[in-house]
Amino acid sequence: MPMNRVQLQPGLSMFEFLQRYGTEDKCEAAVAAARWPQGFACPRCSNSSAYAFRRGRQPYCECAACGYQCSLISGTMFEASKLPLSRWFMAMQLLSQAKNNVAALELRRQLGVSYPTAWLMKHKIMEAMRLREEDRRLHGRVEMDDAYLGGERSGGKAGRGSENKVPFVFAVQTTGDGKPHQVCTAQLPFRRGAIAEFCGNHLLRPLTVVSDGLDCFNVAAQAGVHQRIVTGGGKASAQHPEFRAVNILLGNLKTAFAGTYHAFKFGKYAQRYLAEFQFRFNRRYRMHKMLPRLLVAMLAAPPRKTAFIRAPEVPC
Repeated sequence: MPMNRVQLQPGLSMFEFLQRYGTEDKCEAAVAAARWPQGFACPRCSNSSAYAFRRGRQPYCECAACGYQCSLISGTMFEASKLPLSRWFMAMQLLSQAKNNVAALELRRQLGVSYPTAWLMKHKIMEAMRLREEDRRLHGRVEMDDAYLGGERSGGKAGRGSENKVPFVFAVQTTGDGKPHQVCTAQLPFRRGAIAEFCGNHLLRPLTVVSDGLDCFNVAAQAGVHQRIVTGGGKASAQHPEFRAVNILLGNLKTAFAGTYHAFKFGKYAQRYLAEFQFRFNRRYRMHKMLPRLLVAMLAAPPRKTAFIRAPEVPC
């Protein structure tokens, strides 16, 4: 069997992580370099001259032109956090380098923080991942399928239409030999309008969409060539060669969820958990660069208060 070089790549080892980000000073320097790669720029007037000082343990800059003061983490997903940056970097390392997902309970143990703190950190990081993946576009040959999370409660309808399940769409761009290349997923109802919006936001021409016989997928023809294959459902549908890539990734996603989380609120937070899978998969070719790229996503994301993080997600 040939070696899978993507799975066997070294990534960012814990030893290398500690060399790069093992102290608070190193983490602060990494944040400053990622936020201001050309040097400090005042958020108010864009002036490049500033005076550095500390307020408590937090580094600040005061613009030499307008006097505006900003901390190193103000205006980012880190804003208002009382945790040292070294804890955040360790959390990002664990979430970006693990083969499967990492639960908040495991973060609590590894970081030495309370469970609510670990949960909030994980969700803020996943929110940054979600925002970073909002503009993901697929093209070429794209396999699309419908899938569900949940369904643990008894009673009600079975299959499509079950009130116990959270529907989401799964789109996979394939390589020339039919292997998964990039993925885009979203929590949304299986209705024509929702699927049409998803296609408009995440699919680009030239495009060939391969889907099953679900009626709402017919709108994919507006985005490009639509290859509709009526599979009839069941085991034969899951093993159909035209849906090999999407079925592989759906299996990986559900295995990762089942092996990591005892339970989570699918209807409330599914979009973030899906985005975490999407973010990591789409950057799997360069795992050693995933943490720096996640840092950029955390700095680009706006501040999110706890009330926002705990609020229900709004499906597309």
